Amino acid sequence: MDFNRQTVLVTGASAGIGSEFARQLARRGANLVLVARRQERLEELASHLCAAHGVQVHVIAADLSGQGVGTRLTEEVERIGVTVTSVINNAGFATYGPFHEEDPERLRQEIAVNVTAVVDISRAFIGQLRARGDGFLVNVASMAAYTPTPVMSVYGATKAFVLSFTEALWVESRGTGLRVMVLSPGATRTEFFDVVGSENAAGGSRMRTAEEVVDTALKALDRKTTPASVIVGRDNRLTAFATRHFMSRTFVAKTISRMVAPAT
Repeated sequence: MDFNRQTVLVTGASAGIGSEFARQLARRGANLVLVARRQERLEELASHLCAAHGVQVHVIAADLSGQGVGTRLTEEVERIGVTVTSVINNAGFATYGPFHEEDPERLRQEIAVNVTAVVDISRAFIGQLRARGDGFLVNVASMAAYTPTPVMSVYGATKAFVLSFTEALWVESRGTGLRVMVLSPGATRTEFFDVVGSENAAGGSRMRTAEEVVDTALKALDRKTTPASVIVGRDNRLTAFATRHFMSRTFVAKTISRMVAPAT
C-alpha cells in the first residue's frame, strides 16, 4: 500500500484500536478523517498527529447509533472538501449479561453501531472506493464472530454479521483494486472492557495491545493479495479453526459460557 496517497476515514477513533489505527496510518503518511462521539479527544489526537507527521487530519463528532449515518458522513466530508479513499469501520461496543436482563434500548444501540452503521457507511463510500481502485475497506469484527457467545449474545451475533458481510464484499470487489478485509482481534487491552463492565468477558484469554492488532492489519494490507479475513494472534487462529472444524456449536457455546460467566 502507498499510504501517502490515502485519506482514510476511521470510526471509533477517539480511543483503543481506532486511535491506534490513526497513529500508525499517520506515521505512514496517510491523511485522516476521524469519527467518534467525543470531539475533544478527536481534536487532541488530530492536533498531535498533524504536528508529529505533517498530515491533514479532520474530525467529525458523530453518534453512529442514529439513522442515516452514511449519508451524514458523506455530506460532512464533502462540506470540508475531502475525498475519502479508504474506510476503517472500527466503532463498536458490547453489552454483558443475560439477554433477558439487558436494556432493550442499549441492545438497539449496540446493533445500530455494530451492524447498521457498518453497512450504511460501507454502502455510502464503496462506490468511490471502487472507482478509485487503490484503497481499502476494513471492517473490524472479533473472535466472538466465530462462536456463540452467552452473556454477550448480541455482541457475538453482530460480529458474526460483520464477518460474513465483509467476506462477501471481498469476493464482490475482486478485480476492482479495492482491498476488502475483515479484522478479528481477540481480547485487546482498551476501553472496551470499561464499557462492558467486566474483564471476565475476555474469558481468561491473553490480552493483546491495540498496537499488536493494528500491526497485524497493516501487514495484511501490505501483502500483494489482501486476505478476506485476518485473525489477530496464532492462538486465536488455532481456536477459530478448532471451533469450526472439530467441535459442535452447542459444545462451544457451553464452553464459552463457563469462560465468560460473571464472577460470583
